[in-house]
Amino acid sequence: MWFARVTVAAIIEQNGKFLLVEEMIKGQKMLNQPAGHLEDNETLIAAVIRETHEETAYHFNPSALTGIYQWQHPTTKNTYLRFAFTGEVIDQDKNQALDEGIVAAVWMSPEQIMAEKQRHRSPQLEICIKDYMADQRFPLSLVTKVY
Repeated sequence: MWFARVTVAAIIEQNGKFLLVEEMIKGQKMLNQPAGHLEDNETLIAAVIRETHEETAYHFNPSALTGIYQWQHPTTKNTYLRFAFTGEVIDQDKNQALDEGIVAAVWMSPEQIMAEKQRHRSPQLEICIKDYMADQRFPLSLVTKVY
């Protein structure tokens, strides 16, 4: 049976720099937005708040949906459906341990991010930032959980 893996990501810009995570993937230090999988019975908005906090120790306040992205991993052939949200971080729990595999939360300019393209975990990192920089925003009301 085929299914898409549903993920969320946070696109956070502050003072011209984006919040990213450095994470170890198969022995290599890769870059990604704070991101992760939707859990059972969790809303997409709750998932992006949780994942951002777990991976960066920052408290995230989403304000808009930047986009929905479908991507198939070229090696595993797994399909990912990513919901990318933008917003702001409020504060950071400096004593909080980051998720397993996360090396650090880092702030990088768009130029620094593009210069490190070989370390992008997926092409979704770049397209999400480009859409954000093009002022692509959709209201959070677009994402609804039906009970």
